[in-house]
Amino acid sequence: MNQAAAPVAFEELTAVNGQRIGIATLASEKTLHAISLEMVRLLTPQLQQWQADPGVAMVMLQAQGDKAFCAGGDLQQLYRSMREHHASPAREDIGANSYAAEFFEQEYRLDYLVHSFAKPILCWGHGIVMGGGIGLMAGCSHRVVTEKSRLAMPEITIGLYPDVGGSWFLSRMPGKSGVFLALTGANLNANDALFAGLADYRVAHAAKASVIDALLMQPWGEGKDAELLDRVLGAAQASSSSQGTASFAASSLRTHFDLIESLCRRPTLPEIVEGILSLQTEDAWLSKAQATLRAGSPGSAWLGYALQKRVRPLSLAEVFRLEFVVSLHCAARPDFVEGIRALIIEKDQKPQWNPASLAAATPAWVEGFFADPWSRQAHPLADLGA
Repeated sequence: MNQAAAPVAFEELTAVNGQRIGIATLASEKTLHAISLEMVRLLTPQLQQWQADPGVAMVMLQAQGDKAFCAGGDLQQLYRSMREHHASPAREDIGANSYAAEFFEQEYRLDYLVHSFAKPILCWGHGIVMGGGIGLMAGCSHRVVTEKSRLAMPEITIGLYPDVGGSWFLSRMPGKSGVFLALTGANLNANDALFAGLADYRVAHAAKASVIDALLMQPWGEGKDAELLDRVLGAAQASSSSQGTASFAASSLRTHFDLIESLCRRPTLPEIVEGILSLQTEDAWLSKAQATLRAGSPGSAWLGYALQKRVRPLSLAEVFRLEFVVSLHCAARPDFVEGIRALIIEKDQKPQWNPASLAAATPAWVEGFFADPWSRQAHPLADLGA
């Protein structure tokens, strides 16, 4: 493969004491660095190599350009594979869509590797960070957001649900904010991300070069690498705040937290959805959240809600195994392919959801997404957490 044309670029920078910093740069600006299977196949072995190399002190994930870190998953080939699978005699077999099975397996393996990475791993989450981008960012030990960061898990708009570990980290957000975000796909700015636990530091994007320079001056490799990285990022955050080099908007999630709690602690999903949709507000952030929920897939709303309840006692590895099964059921059923068609392929913005309403989704219908055709030992992700 021509390195210049690769969708991920890798380099190593050498610090003053000879230790190295591995840098992975997403390099598909035309797609806003949407995660493709090719990108996953490049990232996974390189991260594994850096993790095993005693000369590498830490890793940094970033992206080319100023628009996005990663806008989600690359859905074009996934869409084609779903269309073919739906037309095949084996459509009832969720494992028969070999592309979807490989895509989700390899993406979730990469995400789990990031979550469990044995060294400090910094994500510079500038610009758009959505769906699969949050999947990459969420597991990093040190997550930076900037004045232009815009995070969201808007899978309800395409008939999916917040996967890539979303069931795990949404359920661990303050109060019921994770339920609200799954249902509404609401956008989060830097301060929202800090409040929700999706980010650790708020730094002006213009300070990125100086942060890297400071990292190269650290005495890495003395057993305090995470602490050194914390100190560098803490100083950069303090400098961004004191010098006023960037303007950070207030957190809408924090501002409306009590309201979100009152709505999302209702006993059932239909009551929660009714409460959100009947809210009388002139607040632009809440209004957009309402509009996304109103137009989104009712089935996706049920799945996101049911998953957050189901994953509470599970380990992260168990969550990824569960999401793998649910995602393949989504790929075998109508809404996911229909959502991609309406939003991305034909762009008519008129998805025909099935079921068309919350009431039309029976408990048995929802439970069907959790039907696992594999035994625990035979599951494609059986070795995660082993």
